[in-house]
Amino acid sequence: MDDLTELLRLLVEHESPTGSTATLRDVLVGLLQEAGAEATTDGEHIVATVGAGADPHVVVLGHFDTVWPLGRLAEAPFTVTGDEATGPGVFDMKGGLVALLHALNRLQSKALPHPVRIVLIADEEIGSPDGARVVDEHATGAVAVYALEPPLANGTLKVGRRGVARVRLTVTGREAHAGLDAGGGVSAIDELIDQVAALRRPNVNVGTIAGGTRANVVAGRATAELGLRFATPIEEAALFARLDALTPIRDGAYIEVETLSRRPAWEPSASAELAGHVRAAAQQLGETIGAAISPGAGDANLTGARGIPTVDGLGPRGHGAHAPDETVELPSIRARADLLAYLLTH
Repeated sequence: MDDLTELLRLLVEHESPTGSTATLRDVLVGLLQEAGAEATTDGEHIVATVGAGADPHVVVLGHFDTVWPLGRLAEAPFTVTGDEATGPGVFDMKGGLVALLHALNRLQSKALPHPVRIVLIADEEIGSPDGARVVDEHATGAVAVYALEPPLANGTLKVGRRGVARVRLTVTGREAHAGLDAGGGVSAIDELIDQVAALRRPNVNVGTIAGGTRANVVAGRATAELGLRFATPIEEAALFARLDALTPIRDGAYIEVETLSRRPAWEPSASAELAGHVRAAAQQLGETIGAAISPGAGDANLTGARGIPTVDGLGPRGHGAHAPDETVELPSIRARADLLAYLLTH
């Protein structure tokens, strides 16, 4: 195996589900320092700088948490077959981190036109409830943001993204004996089901639902977690207006709406020129790359929605993000490292 493959193995074998990232965080800080960056931590997150000088700077944005629980590696070990590697997190997004580290190693003797600030987030997979503040802080004053999420099919760059939010509905009712005193109770589950049914749309996904204690007790509490998706700020405002206007159907029921995470829609207009620059750079390096709007969301939403020129999908090619067959194409890691190194020096 070559050095990049071994580095990928190292990152994958340090499992890093959201909430258990400290070990990999410390490994990455050391690797970034070895690659010539000044790296430190901000809580669970990593911030590193390369090059000197004042703003405007360039941001390289990524994350090192995965959706896979501790122990997943025992079920799906890191495996190399030909030009592909599989394992938890290889595509989303440890392959992108390897590309970043390789690019930085190549930059150690080169002058940079802009200082580079690297921001690696530890809670991206749950919507960056804390990481968003770190992204916002270090994006201020940036002339461009390059994000290391996996690309779309065929290596296509992401130049816009839908917005997403996670919202929890909590209904409080009144418990009572379901046989002897059903009329004295107010079912939180019945109330929640009716509320969710009224909210359901193609862009509203009911992700989890729970409540109650026993079959012979009228449920006193029930919760649902909803996933919202929206393409524009207008759609976002309409969805949240519906949530803000929820009122109980049953006397004695109470509804609480809590926003767990929220990423605004990123419309592509401000990023068109930067996307053209990235595609032209790839062409000079022998790779033709398309560009499209992604139906998913990530931390690049936070910068793109602010009007900061942003291009995402600069991670290596592969498939199966969040799926059992998660796979990265190994030659693409080197190709994306070459592209990132070119972008940071031009």
